[in-house]
Amino acid sequence: MKKIVMLLVSSTALLLGGCGVKSETVCTSEPATSWMDQAEFQAQLVVQGYTINKFKVTEGQCYEIYGYNQEGQKVEIYFNPVTGEKVKEEIE
Repeated sequence: MKKIVMLLVSSTALLLGGCGVKSETVCTSEPATSWMDQAEFQAQLVVQGYTINKFKVTEGQCYEIYGYNQEGQKVEIYFNPVTGEKVKEEIE
């Protein structure tokens, strides 16, 4: 029975992946009124050594940046807009 369930889960994941279903990164469920100010948050990142080429608010309630980290590596980072913590980071 356990093998059948695992097979079904794996098959479903493969099918959904092939259909273009995208998994959205979710950062918070808190209301926007409790989020950090966008301009202040970006300024803090710049002070920390980030270069921000693009900043946006995602459907998953994240602050997302495209730019460069302190080491000059190209990054895409999702932040929790309430705490400022990194939720997901991709480095090229």
